[in-house]
Formats: sequence, structure tokens, C-alpha cells
Amino acid sequence: MSLADFFTPLSTRTFCSGSDFYNTQFGKVIDAYETSFPDMEDPTRKPQIALIGVEEERGAVNNAGTRKAPDAIRRYLYNLYHGDYQVRIADLGNIQAGASVRDTYVALRTVIEELVKQDILPIVIGGGQDLTYAQYTAYEGLEQRVEVAVIDARFDLDQDNAEDTELNSQTYLNHIILHQPDYLFNLSNLAYQTYLVSKESINMYDKLFFSAMRIGMMAGKLDQAEPLIRAADMVSFDIGAIRASEAPGNANANPNGLYGDEACQLARYAGMSDKCTSIGFYEYNPTFDPMGHTASLAAQMIWCFVDGYYNRKNDAPLVPKSAYIIYRTTLENDDYELVFVKSKKSDRWWMQVPYFGSKSVNERYYWVPCRYEDYQQAVSGDMPDLWWKTHQKLQ
Repeated sequence: MSLADFFTPLSTRTFCSGSDFYNTQFGKVIDAYETSFPDMEDPTRKPQIALIGVEEERGAVNNAGTRKAPDAIRRYLYNLYHGDYQVRIADLGNIQAGASVRDTYVALRTVIEELVKQDILPIVIGGGQDLTYAQYTAYEGLEQRVEVAVIDARFDLDQDNAEDTELNSQTYLNHIILHQPDYLFNLSNLAYQTYLVSKESINMYDKLFFSAMRIGMMAGKLDQAEPLIRAADMVSFDIGAIRASEAPGNANANPNGLYGDEACQLARYAGMSDKCTSIGFYEYNPTFDPMGHTASLAAQMIWCFVDGYYNRKNDAPLVPKSAYIIYRTTLENDDYELVFVKSKKSDRWWMQVPYFGSKSVNERYYWVPCRYEDYQQAVSGDMPDLWWKTHQKLQ
């Protein structure tokens, strides 16, 4: 079975605002599945990024209509102008809803897994955020630890029925956390709103040494979220994390949340991360977006992700060492030192956390993305919280 068997073709003419696309518009340079499926084998034509639409809504709680999201977003995305770089993007078309929602999960999982194996980065558009589970299970056969970043106003957990709950957009994190085999290394939830999250859920995150950043901590200091996104192998973005005045196209929209430019910046952080190998934009509902403002914003978020991707620095430490500045500091009453590195290319920071009682045959250290403030905290004699949480997960 080939990838083409999972998709239905598109008609890009319906996405054109004029008689045709201009040479530097996405609609002109994207290799879209219309009459023939994009060439995934030829090294000179093989895409670096693949767009995947998913026409599924059965798992989107109180948000029926998300199946229409892919084409609604494409109408705006195809008319945007790309930056000053050579674009190699394929639009594979839409995965139709299967006979059951589980069939859709299997199809999406299979497609993402194959694309990641081919070093093609999939961008998933449409459907409920329950599709994040299919995105996650695509990594099962890749034999690696996975870090997940979720941008959402809520923690999509069922605390009362954790081990026996139906999979949907409000419970998919239960299924990721409890999934066997367990290859989840870290889960980060960004832009959550405290009054929408139970104390029990926050306590559970703490016990599992997961990361969470409420939206108040990010206000005016969006760069604090960058290391958590940079650490993630996959990113899931709930459009409902954006305030209703900026993105009304969601039946569960809130009066508070991210501003549109903040959402775009977070998407760009994900694109710039050398580690990110898939991203999904979920929960957009055209039914509640008559003017198309949310679709336009989602298209701009995808644009920002693509722009970040084509501006990657390829500076994950430490090769070569000459491209980094190494800083060492010792905490009071501790016999070992903390090591930090800063990239000369991007000024981004990483912190070295050793594998005590090593669980890794080939690695002695784990490099966790951090901020300059973490280094300052260590210099002042305090253990950075990020170091401690990472150390606990490496036991």
C-alpha cells in the first residue's frame, strides 16, 4: 500500500483568489496532489515538508465541524507569499474519515510514521485534538524517546477515570501517558489557564516531572516558552488556546488566551527547532468562522512554522565544539558541576544533565534546552528546576 492510497486529491483552483497564483505564492510552489501524487522518491523533488488534511470530527468534543478545516485553511495558506528561500512542500491532500474514528487514527499514524522515516516533516491540519494521539503513536516504531509539547488552554485529562476513558479531544493525554510501550520522555503544556485546569491535574504533572507553563507566565515574556518547544519532537496546537476575539472559529473558544501574533511566534519557535519532526493544528471549526479570520490566522501560523523551518540553525550541541561556548558552574555543597553551552550561531542555550546509573549505552549526557536565566540561577547557587526534573526522568 502506498501513501497515495490514504488520500483524496485536491482542486487547488478553488483556493485561488484571482485568475492564478503569482510565482512566489505558496499556491504556485506547493506540489499538490491533484491528478498525480507528489514524487516522494526523487532526491531532487522530494519534499521537505508535507501538508496533511484530516476530515475527521468525531473525537472533537462539542466542536462538530472540524472536518471542514483543511480546505478552509488552504484557501488562505495558498495565497500567502513565501520568504526568501527555496520551498519544497507537498500537499498530499486529505485523509477522509474512516468507517470508525479508530480507522482514521490508524491512517494518520501510518502516514506520519512513513513521512518521518523519510525525513519529511508532516504538518497536520484539521480535526479534533484527539488526533494528537495518532500523531504520537506514529513514533512508536521509531525506537526513540519522545517529547511532546501541547499548546492548549486546558489539560486534556480525565482525572476521575484515568485508565478507562474514551479517547476524544478532552481525554487524549490519558491515552498518551498510559500508552504501552512507554516511550514518552516529557510532556509540556503551554499557555494553560489556571481556572480551566484542576488542582489534581497540576499535581499529577508535578509528580510525573512534566512541564507546564500558564499563560500569565508567558505574557510579555514569550521567549520563556521557547526552550520547552525546542525540546519537543512533536507539537500539538489547539486553536482554542487563542482568545475568541482573535480566533472565533472554535466552539470552545475562551475570552482569554494567546493573541494572534503570540500564536504565530510559538509556531515559528517550533519551526526553528532542529528536533521537531511533526506538528498539528487542531480544533479549527469553519462553522464559527464566517469571516474567515481564524482560518487566515491558522494559515499565517503555518507560514510562520515554515519560515522557522527554513531558518533552522542546525546547532543542536555539541558538534563541532568550536561552534559553542561552554560554561561551568558548581552549586554550593555539591561535588559535581553544572555544564551549560551557548550556540554561537543562534545564542540559544542548553544544559547538560548526566545519566546517573546510565540507562543509555551510547550516551553519558542529555542536553536539555534552557534559557540564560537558568545559567544565572545556577551561578547564584540555586539548582534550576528544569535540571532537577530532567534528572529525575533520567533515573
